[in-house]
Amino acid sequence: MFNLRRHFLLDPSVTFLNHGSFGATPRPVFSVYQRWQRELERQPVEFLGRRFADLMSAARADLAAYLGTRADNLIYTTNVTVSLNIVARSLDLGPGDEVLSSDHEYGALDRTWRFLAKKRGFAYINQPIPVPLTSAGAFLEAFWKGVTPRTRVIFLSHITSPTALLFPVEEVIRRARQAGILTVIDGAHAPGQIPLRLDKLGADFYGGNLHKWLCAPKGAGFLYARPEVQPLLEPLVVSWGWEAEIPGPSRFVDHHEWWGTRDISAFLSVPEAIRFQEAHDWPRVRLACHDLVREAVERLCDLTGLPPLADDSRYVQFAAMPLPDSVDLSVLKKRLYDEYRIEVPLIAWNGRKLVRVSVQGYNTRRDVNRLLQALEELGAGER
Repeated sequence: MFNLRRHFLLDPSVTFLNHGSFGATPRPVFSVYQRWQRELERQPVEFLGRRFADLMSAARADLAAYLGTRADNLIYTTNVTVSLNIVARSLDLGPGDEVLSSDHEYGALDRTWRFLAKKRGFAYINQPIPVPLTSAGAFLEAFWKGVTPRTRVIFLSHITSPTALLFPVEEVIRRARQAGILTVIDGAHAPGQIPLRLDKLGADFYGGNLHKWLCAPKGAGFLYARPEVQPLLEPLVVSWGWEAEIPGPSRFVDHHEWWGTRDISAFLSVPEAIRFQEAHDWPRVRLACHDLVREAVERLCDLTGLPPLADDSRYVQFAAMPLPDSVDLSVLKKRLYDEYRIEVPLIAWNGRKLVRVSVQGYNTRRDVNRLLQALEELGAGER
């Protein structure tokens, strides 16, 4: 197992198994981030007034190469919630229309769609996807049952937040295109955890976080839109890019990139995050992390006597594992942190109690051992 802990700023007294929530930034990437912040403060007018467009263009070009698309198909945002609010608020949906999703989605985006459904009168449907999830085919069979002649949009996570499952979005996107249904993919946990080639993937809209598994600074995300559907999008914040006096090469970028005075240092640091992972042979790091996650799943399920949510082909660097019904999640979470200094999320999802373990390059088997020992001592084992 790789041990990259020395490259990270994490508190050494904490067993950190929660990379999936907010990520963690390596020291060299954080140093570049602070350098950009200092440069902004040295001459704010020069930085934002004269250099902004070229700096952002270069940062988008590096990100586009990493994601397998063109720079004009991307904009930087602070996170996926912002990215997909741009999409959801732009689409012309009303009574009689349906947006189909799963029951594994992230709460903030569920709330976004429910808010708009209540406001505009369309139906937002969370199609049940049963676990254990045995195969891609089982997912597709369960999910596609929710498609009706009224389905206008499919909104789906690439890798889910509460259950940490990798969904076969490629086939969903292909079927949706054939049926004339728009696809909106929540890729919050995908960049850095799995390879992405967005043009080849073919989603109409794809939002991703860069501060999570790519390890960029907090406040770095993106929105991708296929050229054919970019005209559907309206700016979430109307600013000088709307009716630009000197239009840029992309109206999509013009309308959505400039929000006025804001710190763009996190965006400009993304190329350094990409370089950091390339320099440390990230495919090998990712594989080692996956192996340790698989070990954690096997050992915890042995401890609890409960089956896993899926086999190891359906998760990558983090996995959610069931806990006994008798566990009080709030008490267990507090004791894990207060008494053992273990940072790990405990999740209530669809009547189940889960612990979600993330493994990044700075984690070791010792971290997993500490969690398993603590759970056993705190009575989270088989009853």
